Amino acid sequence: MTETDNRTDGVGTATSTVTERLLDAAEKLLAAKGIRATTVLQVAEEAGVSRAWLYRHFPDKQSLLGAAIVRLNEEFWARSHRELSEVAFFDEQLAAGVRLGRSAYDSPGALVMRLRMTEPEEFAACAGAGVQALVPDLALFWSPYVEAARIRGEIAAGSDVAEVSEWVARILISLATVPGLTLDPDDPNAVLRHLRRYVMPGLRVAEQ
Repeated sequence: MTETDNRTDGVGTATSTVTERLLDAAEKLLAAKGIRATTVLQVAEEAGVSRAWLYRHFPDKQSLLGAAIVRLNEEFWARSHRELSEVAFFDEQLAAGVRLGRSAYDSPGALVMRLRMTEPEEFAACAGAGVQALVPDLALFWSPYVEAARIRGEIAAGSDVAEVSEWVARILISLATVPGLTLDPDDPNAVLRHLRRYVMPGLRVAEQ
């Protein structure tokens, strides 16, 4: 299909189809080059449209890459929720969270996490306030799992869900991204053992 094709598929429109092609191209280039090295011209060429046609859909590089990042962000959280919904217990969910964090460097669906960590200023400029803050976003993601663990009695009944969720976010970021000498974050059994030994006991103790 060319950039002037105005056919529809009975569901979408030509405009939405071109927009999706541009976002697909932007995601591919973000994965390969990152934010700084990706240009509007490269995205247009990858999508098979002219730069002028691209500007009919996105006014500048920030809005184009921002739209791609927002779409990646939504896909990442949705996939993460699907995976954690299949895990029964909170400690195992935390271990799965470490694995999801580690996948930021090799999973296209987690590209947004890598961009946040490797190009934070560029990411913030493109993504806008909605997806800038990694810790608050992760805390919000973990909040329902913390609340469910509190209800099941896996953590202290008096736990402050918001506070615990933020602490969990910080712990998982550390485990997934900061190298250490005694724990292999790519060994799921070692991660689960670590969480059960050092993290879960603290969450079970009521505030004094």
